[in-house]
Amino acid sequence: MTTVAGRVAALGRAELTLFGRSRGMLIGALVVPLVLPFSVRSVVEDMDLAENGLSVGLVLLPGAVGFSLLFAVYSALVGVFVGRREELVLKRLRTGELRDAEILAGASLPAVVTGLVQSLVLVAGCTALLDVPAPKAAPLAVLGLLLGLALCAALAAVTASFTRTVESAQATALPLVMVSMIGSGIMVPLELAPDRVASVFELLPLTGAITLVRGGWTGELSAAEALGAAATALAWTLAAVFAVRRWFRWEPRR
Repeated sequence: MTTVAGRVAALGRAELTLFGRSRGMLIGALVVPLVLPFSVRSVVEDMDLAENGLSVGLVLLPGAVGFSLLFAVYSALVGVFVGRREELVLKRLRTGELRDAEILAGASLPAVVTGLVQSLVLVAGCTALLDVPAPKAAPLAVLGLLLGLALCAALAAVTASFTRTVESAQATALPLVMVSMIGSGIMVPLELAPDRVASVFELLPLTGAITLVRGGWTGELSAAEALGAAATALAWTLAAVFAVRRWFRWEPRR
């Protein structure tokens, strides 16, 4: 009798094969997150960072992780879920021994692993090229990355629930991508935003994860702030899981 881990791994291997055949998805998941962080370097250099205890590296490093979460995991998985649904793959899988959660986990596995590896590569690159010091609270950074991966996978399934075609997947994923890039500290640190605006941005889905990653490097995140950031990310993840259980569609939309 196969185990849950074995079934998920087998599905993940099959999904990886399909993932590698899509040139557009590979470019979006592998190339874009690697290019974007360094393409905005000139903008970050013009920000008033020193007064807030930040440097270009301490802005770009968490931002690079955020780009990976948004493009390698979230945007890529929206297309994966919609494509497999419209091709009746999800419907056929449900007729076997796989449970719903195992199907979604297996389909998510290649993108999540890609996001994880890519984030580690980006961290190494930023550390080497931007003279970023070693993290002062590494467990916070690890927690932020893991929460971000889980959250983006769950949010992708939610977005796929309301996406009709693979062609429209990029459009339906765009609102969260843009809001997160602007308001979650990926491109502009919350420290530079007005207090009232920052208090709103703190409630956005990816803000908690990015805050933990940045706090892991700066070491300036208090216990209460770290707990609040983790709670925000976890709350969004649980809400997304609830939404998936309630509204995810397993058959093609007509």
